[in-house]
Amino acid sequence: MSRTAILLLVMASVAWPAWARAAEQKPVLMVLTSHAQLGDTGKTTGFFLGEVTHPLEVFEKAGLTVELVSIKGGEPPVDGLDLDDPVNARYWNDPAFRAKLSATKKLAEVNPTDFAGVYFSGGHGTMWDFPDDEAVQKAAREVYEAGAPVGAVCHGPAALVNVKLSDGSYLVDGKEVSAFTNQEEEKVGLTEVVPFLLATKLEERGAKHLPAPDFEKQVAVSGRLVTGQNPASAAGVAEKMVEMLKGQP
Repeated sequence: MSRTAILLLVMASVAWPAWARAAEQKPVLMVLTSHAQLGDTGKTTGFFLGEVTHPLEVFEKAGLTVELVSIKGGEPPVDGLDLDDPVNARYWNDPAFRAKLSATKKLAEVNPTDFAGVYFSGGHGTMWDFPDDEAVQKAAREVYEAGAPVGAVCHGPAALVNVKLSDGSYLVDGKEVSAFTNQEEEKVGLTEVVPFLLATKLEERGAKHLPAPDFEKQVAVSGRLVTGQNPASAAGVAEKMVEMLKGQP
């Protein structure tokens, strides 16, 4: 190999961010809610299955491993159990996936910087246990400040509403974000059930919320922050995270 070729390889290695090179060896951290009660309705909730399975498929097809964790550990409650969705059905009927799901670690038990990035799955349960959880805030802050991507979809951005960086600023301040809209919440009849309206709260924290028409795909990328509006956006969030993790422009 010529000296010129060697020099070009060295320059490419240096130009590629260190966190992107390390991503090939590190798994992605996927965080699920442990909250099962839908307010005072007497109904149940949890994580939305498609917001786990569709991103998981994207990450795995890209050659990335994923570690599932939840707020309380153990088996988190599931919502949106639509087995007419072939991706949902494939994972739900996979004993390996179900075993992994039934024995998640607590988020507080893992070191966020051991991961290539963090993805916060949605589901209405997140509105109760994500915002004030110290481990959630620590994971988002430390991954982001390590230069790695932070992703969230639908109600998953509830994880971000109280996250402050080391300088005291909100992580979402000044950033473009997508999340479940106030109109979508009204359409599903839960405006008066959820503890707060997610889009409004993100805007209060300084974010610029970018809504698409109800239930249509919308993914916002703002630096290393990747957010999606609803279940239709889940795979798209993972795809953008993969681009970052693979060092693609």
